[in-house]
Amino acid sequence: MEITHQRKTWEEEFGIGYLERNVYNPKELNDLYQRRYGFTKDHLNKKFLQDLPKDAKILEVGTNIGNQLFHLQSQGFTNLYGIEIQDRAINYAKHRTDNLNIIKGDALNIPFKDNFFDLVFTHGVLIHISPTNINKAISEIYRVSNNFIWGLEYYAPQYTDVEYHGQKNIMWKTDFCQLFTDTFEDLTVIKEDKYNYLSDDSLVDQMYLLQKI
Repeated sequence: MEITHQRKTWEEEFGIGYLERNVYNPKELNDLYQRRYGFTKDHLNKKFLQDLPKDAKILEVGTNIGNQLFHLQSQGFTNLYGIEIQDRAINYAKHRTDNLNIIKGDALNIPFKDNFFDLVFTHGVLIHISPTNINKAISEIYRVSNNFIWGLEYYAPQYTDVEYHGQKNIMWKTDFCQLFTDTFEDLTVIKEDKYNYLSDDSLVDQMYLLQKI
């Protein structure tokens, strides 16, 4: 796996601190989303994934400790995979619940064959991949998806560098939905919404569901 500045940062003390601050069970994740957007995580998942079979093969790129996979499992999804760069996060995620298939890997070199998954998703991960590497990451996500790509990422109309917890060169926001569709002509937008933060309406997240046609 390529050792980028961003990957090195997440594998060391900064990433460990993030892990310790962000442990949520499904109820706590619902509460967090309700406070942040005025909608629960259940609501958003059902809105975007309501037509996806519960046995669909799903990959999360950048699972951290598995909050998102754990929540999908609580909603009845049974065929869940994840890749994560931080060993401590992988070990923690595996101890939280059974039947989550989480292995070491990163977005720049996803260790699965072409078209292996029905849906591939990221939640707050593309924002931490530098603009010099983002095309490689979205190409890998596209490669391993047989059908759908789903995402929730910080949004801005243009690429914007963001200082994060005192760290620079570790977070960017842009229109990731548009980036995917501009790059791959056979991707169509099934759903796309933007959600302002209740605490600060200048902060906006974008959720999107794309499909290969």
